[in-house]
Amino acid sequence: MDFISRQSERLQISSPTIPTLDDPSKDARSTFMSRLSVLQNRVRLKKGSSISVPLGVVVLFPVVVIILILVLFLRHPSGPGAMLLQSTQPSTVRRISEKHDKVFVSGCLDPRPQMNNPRANAAFVVLARNKELDGVVQSIRSIERHFNRWFHYPYVFLNDGDFNSTFKETVQNYTSAPVEFGKVNDTLWGFPDWVDPDVAKEGIAKQGDNAIMYGGMESYHHMCRFYSGMFYKHELLQKYDWYWRLEPEITYFCDITYDPFIHMERANKTYGFTIAVKELKETVPNIFRYASAFKRKNNIASRGMWEMFLERPDEELNEEELLHPKKKKNKLMQPQKVIDIDPQAPEPDEIHEDAMDGEQYNMCHFWSNFEIARLDWFRSKEYNEFFEMMDRSGGFWNERWGDAPIHSLAAGVLLSPDDIHYFRDFGYRHTTIGHCPRNAPARQLPRIPYLEKTTLDAKERAKEDEYWEKWDKEQENGVGCRCRCDTDIPEVEGKEGSCLVDWVRVAGGWASP
Repeated sequence: MDFISRQSERLQISSPTIPTLDDPSKDARSTFMSRLSVLQNRVRLKKGSSISVPLGVVVLFPVVVIILILVLFLRHPSGPGAMLLQSTQPSTVRRISEKHDKVFVSGCLDPRPQMNNPRANAAFVVLARNKELDGVVQSIRSIERHFNRWFHYPYVFLNDGDFNSTFKETVQNYTSAPVEFGKVNDTLWGFPDWVDPDVAKEGIAKQGDNAIMYGGMESYHHMCRFYSGMFYKHELLQKYDWYWRLEPEITYFCDITYDPFIHMERANKTYGFTIAVKELKETVPNIFRYASAFKRKNNIASRGMWEMFLERPDEELNEEELLHPKKKKNKLMQPQKVIDIDPQAPEPDEIHEDAMDGEQYNMCHFWSNFEIARLDWFRSKEYNEFFEMMDRSGGFWNERWGDAPIHSLAAGVLLSPDDIHYFRDFGYRHTTIGHCPRNAPARQLPRIPYLEKTTLDAKERAKEDEYWEKWDKEQENGVGCRCRCDTDIPEVEGKEGSCLVDWVRVAGGWASP
């Protein structure tokens, strides 16, 4: 029995302890909870006051305040905390293949040695009205600060009415470059002779009833047609070879320290863009039909740009699914013959309304409120034949075709990727869409101060200039020069609706992961 008792004692010692009413761990928990209960005691905020709060609130309140201050410090875009966070974030900028196109200048140059170099035969073109003066001033101030204070390219202002003296005098006060003002006559603006104005206005009114963006604004339709196939015919532009389109209320974020016109000429480029996005489908439901028909009618083979504007099928999509779209919905679909159908045969599969020769428009277009382009391309026989067919379709009135998809689809039909340049180094914003590149590492130069003379208050002039002195942090694969980006809108390159990947696909692909 003694042996059994000793073995039993050993087993009890080596076995796990089962909590009992006398468990020490429970006593510890009870002690801890008892101490926490002290925080529930209420204290008065002021001696003699009847208002009291739990002691825990008094203790935790300063801790919460300190945490909030730290969060705001770290997240503030211009604070040192944000810089610390940025330095630890991995690069999100991917390099694009240079097979067909590359950034002309990565980072900054000193613009002063270039100031005496020959200029291209080029001008800024601005379509505006007197009431848009404030927005025009904003745009001129931005482009003068970041580019034209060094290069002094002329401006051509166009209006379907007459510019008043206030508009002219104010504009000329904001630039030392030559400025011309012109009126757009009835042959370039308004309904063409072959259009019944009443029918066109009815179509515009229906778009307004259907809440299509700008669809009910007759002047917007005239503007889109003017920029699609008329602006380059204006008498003031006949002497120029290049144009840079400016809109009211735009902002540039980076210094442009080289001449883009000269670089476009050297690289034999035709058209330059900085943003490519998707169009609203309801504004151009039939545009692709006519562009595709023009290409097919003239037996034009793609030179590599057309594919940028095509919806891509899934990699797994096979020929059987192409011929039978019901087996794979919302994919690329093959149009089917509607003649010689056996009446006893089953009903044919539904044809997608946008499908043309097995191709479907992906709604991509170059956002033409910024573009730098050769005017002789717009004046070419091929472009004008394209515009004439698109114009005669009635899409500028029955639908709300913009000049951006017209220019883009024309480029898809007539140009190659070698003809197009992506100004990735230009920081640009119009309305709520903007692109702003990261600054190029080790390629930044000290900024030349620019005190805007029309600002009479010396402190305000200095304050504005000091703002641009603090540019954003450099980042791997960045290409910008002294860019300071807005923080209230997302970068369009990574935003839903961007067509960057579609451009990259035809430009040669990504050069970095």
